[in-house]
Amino acid sequence: MLRADNRYSRFVALAKIILPLAALGLLSTLVLFSRSVDHESAIPYAEVDVHELARGQGIGEPTYSTVMGDGSAITVRAATARPNLAKPSQATASGLSARLTAPDGTVVDMSAREGAIDTDTSTVDLRRDVTIVTSTGYTITTDALATRMDRTQVVSPGRIVADGPMGHLEAGRMELTDGSGMAAAGDNGGEAQGGYVLLFQGGVKLVYKPE
Repeated sequence: MLRADNRYSRFVALAKIILPLAALGLLSTLVLFSRSVDHESAIPYAEVDVHELARGQGIGEPTYSTVMGDGSAITVRAATARPNLAKPSQATASGLSARLTAPDGTVVDMSAREGAIDTDTSTVDLRRDVTIVTSTGYTITTDALATRMDRTQVVSPGRIVADGPMGHLEAGRMELTDGSGMAAAGDNGGEAQGGYVLLFQGGVKLVYKPE
């Protein structure tokens, strides 16, 4: 019985030494592993291309307004615009719209899904699903449109389809100007729009629908 008590006492004494040492060893192992963490794998999105991030920057709902030399006013708006880092004067835009207002009150509204603005050349290019609506009753659709911001000049270099007071019209090209210095527009399928002259050219086809 005495031997059993001695064995038990020795076991308890050894346990008091071994268990704290084992706990200390386990703790040091945890500290060692915590120091060897792979920080790159811990933050998988830490690697960022700064130049690509800069290219992705855009401006939300910008607006540009000016009064032109002939007295007309133009306001250009966009849902978003993205500047050209190589050429600060240029920007691409989506959800573009522009309003041209003549001194006599005639209004021309233009819209497109996307486009570009260049302040150096004072031009706005509209592309994709371009629509022009005039306060004199014309609705015109085309694929591309260029408008000046320093003078009244709106040009569609490609095919247009128009509906208005004269009826249904198709043409290979269209130009809207203030009419100064132009020859009689009637010889080229022109139509006066208040203070503007709307000129249709290139295989003009008109289906006349009198009111």
